[in-house]
Amino acid sequence: MTPLTDRRNFLRTASMFGGALAIPAMPAMPAWARSGTHGLGSAIDVLTGNDIKLSIGHAPLRVGGRTSHAIAVNGTVPGPLIRLKEGQDVRISVTNTLAEDSSIHWHGLLLPFQYDGVPGVSFPGIKPGETFVYEFPIRQSGTYWYHSHSGLQEAMGHFGSMVIDPAGIDRVGFDREHVLVLSDWSAMHPHAILKKLKQNGGNFNFQKQTLGGLLTGKDQSAAERRMWGKMRMDPTDISDVTGAIYTYLVNGHGPDENWTGLFAPGERVRLRIVNAAAMTNFNVRLPGLAMTIVAADGNLVRPVETDEFQIGVAETYDVIVRPAEDRAYGFIAESIDRSGMVRATLAPRLGMVAPVPERRPRPLLTMKDMGMEMAGHDMAGMSHDMGSMKMPDPSVAPQVRMGPGVATLAAMPMDRTAERPTGLEDVPHRVLTYSQLRSLDPNPDPRNPSREIDIHLTANMERYMWSFDGVKFSEGAEPLAFRHNERVRVNLINDTMMPHPIHLHGHFFEVVMGEKGHRPVKHTVNVLPGGKVAFDLTADALGDWAFHCHMMLHMHAGMFRVVTVRADEDAA
Repeated sequence: MTPLTDRRNFLRTASMFGGALAIPAMPAMPAWARSGTHGLGSAIDVLTGNDIKLSIGHAPLRVGGRTSHAIAVNGTVPGPLIRLKEGQDVRISVTNTLAEDSSIHWHGLLLPFQYDGVPGVSFPGIKPGETFVYEFPIRQSGTYWYHSHSGLQEAMGHFGSMVIDPAGIDRVGFDREHVLVLSDWSAMHPHAILKKLKQNGGNFNFQKQTLGGLLTGKDQSAAERRMWGKMRMDPTDISDVTGAIYTYLVNGHGPDENWTGLFAPGERVRLRIVNAAAMTNFNVRLPGLAMTIVAADGNLVRPVETDEFQIGVAETYDVIVRPAEDRAYGFIAESIDRSGMVRATLAPRLGMVAPVPERRPRPLLTMKDMGMEMAGHDMAGMSHDMGSMKMPDPSVAPQVRMGPGVATLAAMPMDRTAERPTGLEDVPHRVLTYSQLRSLDPNPDPRNPSREIDIHLTANMERYMWSFDGVKFSEGAEPLAFRHNERVRVNLINDTMMPHPIHLHGHFFEVVMGEKGHRPVKHTVNVLPGGKVAFDLTADALGDWAFHCHMMLHMHAGMFRVVTVRADEDAA
C-alpha cells in the first residue's frame, strides 16, 4: 500500500470505493481502556487462556474531534489487553487482514527467537490474508506490551498491553489496578513525518529561542547563542516530533477526554504504565500524590518513593499510589520538550475533574548534552573555538565509521544514570533516577563479564541520519555476535543530543550501577544526551535478535542492528 500523507485521504478513498477498503464506522474501545473503569478486575474483554486470537486491520480513530486512519488489533486502539500467567503455555493466532505484511513483537517477553516477531530477523512476517501462530511458554511475570515490527505500523495504532501474573503470590500488595498506555498520535502519515524530518531536522520544533527570551534571560545569552550557532547546534532540539502535530493519549483518550480510573479512598492502587509512543518520552507525575515505584520493565524493584519520573519509549513502570482523600487526582504525562501533554484522572466517582497544571517552560540543552562538560568555563571567551570543536575527533571512537552520518562524537561522555533526566533537572520535587533502582531479587548471574564492547549511538541530526557506530542497518551493518551464555559488558555511548531508549530483544540485562548483585534488570534503557550507560548481558537465548533505538523513526532511519547468539560449535 502506498503511504498516504494524510489519513483523512484514506477515509475519503474508503467511502468512495467500499468493498475491500471498507472499514467499520468506529472502533470499539476495550472495556479496560474506557473512561470510568473500576480496574482490571472488572474488565470483561481482557483476553486470557491458552488459545488467543488476534486480527490486524484498518480502523478509523477519532482524536480531538478529528477522524483519521489507524491500524488496529481486533478493531481497537490500543489493542486488547492480554492477561496471562507465569508457567502457562500460550498459543496466539494472528490474522493479517491488511493489504501489506504485518507482524507482532512481544516486547520484553523471553521466548524462542522464531516467535519474537521481527520480519527479516526472526521470521518472514505475516503476509496479507495469512494467519501466523505464535506458541511459547510464559517464563516471567509483570507488565509488558506488544506491537508491530513492520514498517511504521506501530505509529499508526498497532500496539497493545500485556499483564502476566506470577505463578505464586503477587509480592506487590494492591487493592485495585489500572493499565495506563501512553501514546502519541498524528493525522499525518508517519512516512510523511519522516520525509519532512529528512528535509529539515527541526521541522516540528516551534519552541526555538526568541528575542524575547534573550531580553528576559529565559533563554541563552547572546554569547552562548553565538557559540552554539557556530556549531550549528540548537539547544531546543529535544524532540524530533512534537506537540505541534502530536496529540498525546492515555488509553486512546486525548487530554480533553479526561480518561478516568476509579478508586476508593485509602486503597493501594497499582498503576501499570506503558510507554507505547512512537517518538515521545514522557515526564509523569500525579500532583499531590506520591508514587512508589515497584517494578521497571516488568521486573520487581525495591520500592522507592518519588514525585515524578521519566518513562522512555518502550519502558514500563509499575507504581503504587494511595489516594487517601475523597477527591480527584490528575495523572499528568508531559512530553520531555514540553510541547504538549496528556492528562487523565484518578477519582472516586466518574465525572470528577482534577486540576490540570500549566505546561512548564521548555528546557534547554547544555554542553553536557553534547558530551562536553564545560562547567566553570567562560562561554564568551570560548566561543571563537567552538567551530573547531564541532568537528568530530575520530580518536575518541576508532571503531566508528566516519562520514556524513556522524556529525559529532562526544569528547567527554559521562555516566548520567544518577542525574535527573532531560527537562527535570530543576523541578522542586523528587525525581526518579536510574541510580535509585535496585532489583528486589538477586541478579541471576554473579559472574564478571569476560569481555566488553563499546557501541556508539551516532547521528547527523540536521540530515536526519541515525546509526550505530556510524553505520546504518541498510548499509550492511554486521551482526553483534555473542557466544551462548557468555557474559559481556556493553557500553552504550550517546554521541547525539537526544536521549535514545535502546531495546534488546529476547534478553534482560543488568544496568551497571549501584549495588552489585541487585542492579536493575531491564530490556530497555534510556541513554541521556552526551551520556553513557553500561549493561551486563548474559547471552542465554540462542538465535537472532533485534537491537535498536525504540524511537521508531530513529530505528527506521538506521539505528538498528542484529544480535546473534550461537553455541560454540556454531560460532563463526
